[in-house]
Amino acid sequence: MSEPQRYRSKGRIFADILRAVQDGPAKVTHILYRANLSHDRLTRYLSQLEESGLIVRQQDGDKITYAITEKGQRFLVEFRRMEEFADAFGLDI
Repeated sequence: MSEPQRYRSKGRIFADILRAVQDGPAKVTHILYRANLSHDRLTRYLSQLEESGLIVRQQDGDKITYAITEKGQRFLVEFRRMEEFADAFGLDI
């Protein structure tokens, strides 16, 4: 019998997207693969992250990339702390 499918929380999806752009500006296709999201969902989440100031959209002609902000870096640090805390108590976040 297979394990039940696990859904990611919005916070975990945000963290996955932020990790995808953490090493420098990333194109949408790179983020799609790294964060394992459909294009429609990714577009929605990118808008939310941009509005929250966690990422910044950069455009150079037709080329669009996204980069993490200092606020986004802080989010990742705190999210990792929450993951460690949850893991210590056997909780899912």
